[in-house]
Amino acid sequence: MSEPERKTNGTDFANLLEFLRDTPNKLTQLTDGLLLAELRLKRSEDEFSVLENLCHLRDLELQGYTPRIIRMLNEKNPELADFDGARVAAESDYNNEQPDLALRTFQTARSENVGRLSSRADEELAREATLEGVGKITLRRLAEMMREHDEGHVEDLRLLRQWLERQRESELGH
Repeated sequence: MSEPERKTNGTDFANLLEFLRDTPNKLTQLTDGLLLAELRLKRSEDEFSVLENLCHLRDLELQGYTPRIIRMLNEKNPELADFDGARVAAESDYNNEQPDLALRTFQTARSENVGRLSSRADEELAREATLEGVGKITLRRLAEMMREHDEGHVEDLRLLRQWLERQRESELGH
C-alpha cells in the first residue's frame, strides 16, 4: 500500500487516535509514586507543577477541545474561540485540587473525544473551522494539534519527574 493510500484509508489517523487515547496512561505512569507535596512542587514560578499540568490538560480538554470537536461536527465553518490556558490557570487554584480526580476527569473527557473522532469518514475529518489565533483548521488538524500539545506536556512532565527524583535523592543523601 502506498503512502497516499495509507493516509486516505485512515491508518495514520487511527495511529493518531491511539496516541490520544494513550495520553492518560502516560500521565499515570509519569505521576505514579509521587507524593502530593511533590505533585505541587514547581521548579520555578513560571512553570507548572505536575498537578498544574494535569489540571491544565483537563481544562483544555473540557473547555477547549470538546466544544471545538462538537461544533466542527455539527456546524459549517464555525468560529472557534482560543483557550487561554495561562489565564485559566492564573484564575484557578490548581495546586490545591485533587490529582486523582483531575487525572480521571481528563481520562474520561479524552476518551469521549477520541470516541467522537473515531470512525469518521475523510469528508468529516476535512470539515473546516476558523480557530482564533490560528486560522483555518480541519478536524484532522485539530486532532494533530491535540497530539502536539500532549507531546509537549508529556515531555514537560518527564523532565519534571526527573527533577523531582533528583530532589528526592539529594534530600536522602544529606
